[in-house]
Amino acid sequence: MARIKRAVNAQKKRRKVMKLAKGYWGAKSKQYRAATEQVRRSLRYAYKGRKLRKREFRRLWITRINAAARLNGMSYSTFMNALKKLNITLNRKMLADLAVNDPASFTKLVEQAKNA
Repeated sequence: MARIKRAVNAQKKRRKVMKLAKGYWGAKSKQYRAATEQVRRSLRYAYKGRKLRKREFRRLWITRINAAARLNGMSYSTFMNALKKLNITLNRKMLADLAVNDPASFTKLVEQAKNA
């Protein structure tokens, strides 16, 4: 039975890690062991960051809607509850966009919510 040597596969693996580590400071971009640790950590942070981004954007939208609703004399929770009762199905992203870019139409929405 022939012995299997890993030369080509090992080189490919190392090359992939070193390519991902390009731009890191010091040993993290030069030495394989330091680079693997940093790349593994970076990929973990990137995965976590993709989940956190969604959370942070939703918080931002809610804050913007709340501020715009309060300018029109209504709190966020009562505004959202009134929209739900009126069967107005605009998501928070669109409502926040309306609040920032088209305050007049957002004010009309608040007026409809107040009448509900």
